[in-house]
Amino acid sequence: MKASDADILIIPGYTNSGPDHWQSRWQAKLSTARRVEQAEWSKPVREDWVDRVVEEVNAATRPVVLVAHSLGVATAIHAVPRFKSPIAGAFFVAPPDVANPAIRPKHLMTFGPYPRDPLPFPSITVASRNDPFGAFEQAEDIANAWGSLLLDAGECGHINAESGHGPWPEGTMVFAQFLARL
Repeated sequence: MKASDADILIIPGYTNSGPDHWQSRWQAKLSTARRVEQAEWSKPVREDWVDRVVEEVNAATRPVVLVAHSLGVATAIHAVPRFKSPIAGAFFVAPPDVANPAIRPKHLMTFGPYPRDPLPFPSITVASRNDPFGAFEQAEDIANAWGSLLLDAGECGHINAESGHGPWPEGTMVFAQFLARL
């Protein structure tokens, strides 16, 4: 599949992805990419966030490829049972441990726990070994439950602009290979 054959939905996490974040850069470069906008980025409400993802997916005119980061991963996973439009695949990056009582801010726990049902579409989950928002072992566990291919990013922090992953060329290459196999 080529990017032009899909509706690529960028699903940011808590506080949105800033202009230097790899998600924003991908959105600017991919003509069929659009961001799922949330009414409240800094005080997320699970039902509202999930509803917005469902609206965007079900309004798609081409097969959908989800590109979710952090809390966007939890949002997308909770939305899956309500999708009516076909999902070609999902690219999940840095899933936070939303069931961890030590997570901050505390209201992010309202997005947990993750559903563990196998996903009805191909997916890749990219996880870091030193992500401050989720242990690698937790990402490995949920990726296995979903039937998602887990990619070990090494020690990359939260895989965002703050951890030096603005351009993120490795992610771009993996995403391109993933699209080509859909």
